[in-house]
Amino acid sequence: MNLTRQTLQAGAYSLRPLARGDARDLLALFGDPAVVQFMDIEPLTAIDQARDIIDWARELAERGDGLRWSIRRAGEGRLIGTCGFNTIELERGRRGEVAYDLAQAEWGRGVMSEILPHVIAYGFGALGLHRLEAMVTVGNGRSCALLERHGFQREGLLRDHAWWKGRYWDQLIYGRVAD
Repeated sequence: MNLTRQTLQAGAYSLRPLARGDARDLLALFGDPAVVQFMDIEPLTAIDQARDIIDWARELAERGDGLRWSIRRAGEGRLIGTCGFNTIELERGRRGEVAYDLAQAEWGRGVMSEILPHVIAYGFGALGLHRLEAMVTVGNGRSCALLERHGFQREGLLRDHAWWKGRYWDQLIYGRVAD
């Protein structure tokens, strides 16, 4: 399943697959240390790093293994974040891993609270998933609260689950099963 053309209107926001033209905005987004604090990447410093992330996202979508959208206010050109599914597993469980990030200037404005229900509905509806998961780095309380407000349950702590930025990181796993 090729997902490279899957777009979504999410309230006042337009979601479309990351594209090469998003590189400058993505560099600005992921160049902010606060945005990538709980992510598995260092702050970006070069346009080629942003292009590599876009290529990764496009390859995922082409294979049907994931889908990362750019987030924009409807009618505006500037990318203010990304969201989607870092993984989609259709053969062994019909599940997907939800992920998102947002420019620091947009934090606390309800952007993800407006978008996340549409992403959830897309996962359970158009993709036919049965289970949605989210991995949250310990310490990212805002992300935990967002997921819990939208029906995800904390299912456990994965100690030293991930390695990046020179150390191991604990991850919380959240899940939501289709109604």
